[in-house]
Amino acid sequence: MQAKYKRVLIKLSGEALSGKDCVLDFKMLDEVAKAVKTCVDMGVEVAILVGGGNIWRGAKGVGMDRSRADHMGMLATVINALGIEDALLRANVKAVVMSAIEMTEFAQVFVRDKAVKYLSEGTVVVLGGGIGNPFFTTDTAAVIRAAELGVDVAILAKNIDAVYDRDPRRFPDAKPFRTVDYDFIIENKLGVIDLAAATLSGENNLPLLLCALEDPNNIVKAVCGDDIGTVVTHTK
Repeated sequence: MQAKYKRVLIKLSGEALSGKDCVLDFKMLDEVAKAVKTCVDMGVEVAILVGGGNIWRGAKGVGMDRSRADHMGMLATVINALGIEDALLRANVKAVVMSAIEMTEFAQVFVRDKAVKYLSEGTVVVLGGGIGNPFFTTDTAAVIRAAELGVDVAILAKNIDAVYDRDPRRFPDAKPFRTVDYDFIIENKLGVIDLAAATLSGENNLPLLLCALEDPNNIVKAVCGDDIGTVVTHTK
C-alpha cells in the first residue's frame, strides 16, 4: 500500500464510536487504532478530531442555555479523545491529546505550532474540545483545525458512507455522489456535512472525503486514495 496524502485530519463521529449498550465500543476503538497505525507506518502524519454525540447531543426543547449545552458537548469530546489516545498507545502508536479548553491534568492545550511539530515527529495528535467556542459543530471545528494544520485532506468518518442527493434513510432510491462541489451541498442544504464546514472548506480550498467508519479500514483506503465515499471539492 502507498499513501496518497502526507498529512491528514480524520474527523471521527462520536456516534460511530458507540456500542450497542455502551458509550464507547472498545473493540471499535482498537480497530480504529489499528487502521491509524497502518497509516502512520506508511509515513502519514495524522491528526484526529472527535465528536461527542455518543455522550451528549445537546438539550433542545428543555430551555437549557445553548452556550452551556455546547460546553457540555466539548467535555464529551475530550472523554472520547482520551479513549482514542489510550487505544493508540496500546497499539504502540505515539499519541497526545490536545484540547481547545485548558485542562492540563488530562490534556495539553492546543497550540498550532506545537501540534505541527508533533505531527512532523510521527505523533498522532488527538484533538478534543472542538475549537473551544459554542455554536460550532465538530465538523466545523475539524475544518478549522485542518486548515490550521495544513493537511492535504480532511477525512470525515461518519455513520453514513457517502454524500447522497437526498436522505438515503428516507428515500431508498437516493443516489450517492463520488465527487460533489461545496456549493452543491450548500445550495441544497445537504445535512450530511455541516453547512458552515462546507463553506469554510470551499473558501480554503480544503478537500473533504466523507466515508463510513463502520469499517475502520476505510480510513486506510481513504488515505491511499481508493475509490471510496465522496470527495467534496471544487468541481467547476
